[in-house]
Amino acid sequence: MTKRNLHLLIIDPQNDFCDLPTNYLPTDPLTNDLIFPALPIPGSHSDMLRIADLITSGFKGISGITVTIDSHHIIDISHPTFWIDEKEQAIAPFTQITAADVRSGKYLPRDVNALPRTLSYLDALEAQERYRLTIWPIHCEIGTWGQNVHANVRKAYNLWEDHTISVVNHVFKGINPWTEHYSAIQAEIPDDEDESTRLCIKLIDLFAKADRVYITGEAASHCVKATTEHIVANLDPKSLQKLVLVTDCMSAVTGFETQYKNFIQEMKAQGVQVAKAEDVLPELISNSKK
Repeated sequence: MTKRNLHLLIIDPQNDFCDLPTNYLPTDPLTNDLIFPALPIPGSHSDMLRIADLITSGFKGISGITVTIDSHHIIDISHPTFWIDEKEQAIAPFTQITAADVRSGKYLPRDVNALPRTLSYLDALEAQERYRLTIWPIHCEIGTWGQNVHANVRKAYNLWEDHTISVVNHVFKGINPWTEHYSAIQAEIPDDEDESTRLCIKLIDLFAKADRVYITGEAASHCVKATTEHIVANLDPKSLQKLVLVTDCMSAVTGFETQYKNFIQEMKAQGVQVAKAEDVLPELISNSKK
């Protein structure tokens, strides 16, 4: 029997998104204080443990692994450091900003020279009607512990790499500070001067060649959602049943649970499958015997 091409897509399995227990937290060598995740998602640590267990238990049946890595600068259009309010004070994380807010002066970029580009971005974003600009806590800063992959997931995929003599496909996203990049397939508003923000045909082709793509990771309400939507939009509609959302290996950002539930229903309506890790494992084990 021919071995099937079963691909595992793990979206942003990073420390900054995980509600980690204390024994997983490092100490800042400059202050001796514990370093806490910047944007912990309730349930995410357990999600990561299930992903790690799925890989460890079924690694011989996995044909390929793609891991996306959210990667940001401190100054970013979706970080508080980019913005001030009408009193020239800092704005709080989770603030949502519209083009109308900026035109009225309610919120403004700290750099006055950034105003035209900022308005152009917001206008384009709102025209898509996908998301409003949300200001997140500084997270997944390039080079930090928070950007790193959850320890159990990394250990598990290292086992797969060693056994298969293969390399995990790491996909970095979010480096461009002028656009939000929830999706691993393309930024919300691609930058014409930055190829990394445009549609990633290479990833689409990779998933198109797979017999199954198991989609996991964080956050279900944002980066998993956006990535899956872009994959669905660029695959042959007849092959969407190969996509499997592993729902007990993903969780929603607090306050965005409805957005996640609606996403699952929309994907199911288009033919995307939904499963739990315990449903996926038998298929991986069966594939390992071929």
